[in-house]
Amino acid sequence: MEGGISNSFVELNFEHVSNSAGKVNLSSNGVEMDSISWIEFELEIPQTGRYKVELTGSSLEGSSLWLEDYIHNQDERTYDVTGRLRFHSKDQSSAFVVGSPLAAGKHALRLHNAEGESMITGLNLELIKGHINTPDTLIQLMEGDSWSLVWSDEFNSDGLPDSSNWSYNIGNWGWGNNELQFYEEVESKNARCENGSLVIQAHMDEYGQWSSARLTTQERVSFLYGKIDIRAKVPVDRGTWSAGWMLGDAYRDELSWPYCGEIDILECVGYEINDTTGSGYNHATCHTKAYYFKQNNQIGSQIKVDSMDSKFHTYTVEWYPDRILGYLDGEHYYTYDKNANDLEWPFHQPQNIILNLAIGGGWGGLKGIDPSIKDPKYIIDYVRVYGRE
Repeated sequence: MEGGISNSFVELNFEHVSNSAGKVNLSSNGVEMDSISWIEFELEIPQTGRYKVELTGSSLEGSSLWLEDYIHNQDERTYDVTGRLRFHSKDQSSAFVVGSPLAAGKHALRLHNAEGESMITGLNLELIKGHINTPDTLIQLMEGDSWSLVWSDEFNSDGLPDSSNWSYNIGNWGWGNNELQFYEEVESKNARCENGSLVIQAHMDEYGQWSSARLTTQERVSFLYGKIDIRAKVPVDRGTWSAGWMLGDAYRDELSWPYCGEIDILECVGYEINDTTGSGYNHATCHTKAYYFKQNNQIGSQIKVDSMDSKFHTYTVEWYPDRILGYLDGEHYYTYDKNANDLEWPFHQPQNIILNLAIGGGWGGLKGIDPSIKDPKYIIDYVRVYGRE
């Protein structure tokens, strides 16, 4: 069932496993695994949503594991849906991550032991946020002489972001990119409106753990076609990854992507930005099944941007039924016009707008994280959607 939060809970005791590699011993105490081993199993997920994934065990100091979903997928992809589940001490009896996306139905899974030796006694999945279908879609006309505003958030009211416009993605499962932050929900230190802007701010706590925010129009409104403006300043710190982008409303879990499509409007990483001048690059990219970065054939473009942290710039896409154009402050620099079939052009289906600030990850952390980084801010003046008339 989709919609609302339920008390769905799944527990697996590894009574039946198959296709193990490396050393795997099954006993009444659990499953013993060495650093090159993995086990496969099937599991029925009762409800689509975001899950807390918890491993329980003993004598696990120094070990880490991760969970792979859809191990027999047709694209020969590796779907890591937990990132590393680490056991740091002998007294630690469980390790968990929050926010792993899982769709209802039967899943073929593989638990990998990445390092150390593990005695695993159980895997528990607990639904923390059920999937809610987005109730409204705004479809924009793209013929006419002028642009007409159809939706916006100007962020003019101090306090938490407008809950009628935005919901939150939450958790720390790595987000498919090995990102480090925990995305919090309704937490003003991570996402707040002040001085006429939305501030998304990352913080590192006393234990070295990062928190941030990821806002989405999913569950509120989706969009089909239009001109989308994001006016923003971004942090320059090495290790940051700022983004304003669109993701297909059809997304349910990692198998959905990139079939559902992705449109990157504002995407920049701190290591490409000069700390002193704020001069760096913005990247516009469309990801589809035919063209995306894990196939190394994505179609994107970049443009030099001055004073990215101290001056607001307007990052724009114009999304037509047959092409997508990217602009910076009105200057055209990007075109995606591959539309022969659904694999090239999933963009005849609605998309949601997402705003987030990540720390680390496969791209943001490619050059490491500046050890002196201090509470970086991503500041958005407004988000506006237009149609033609």
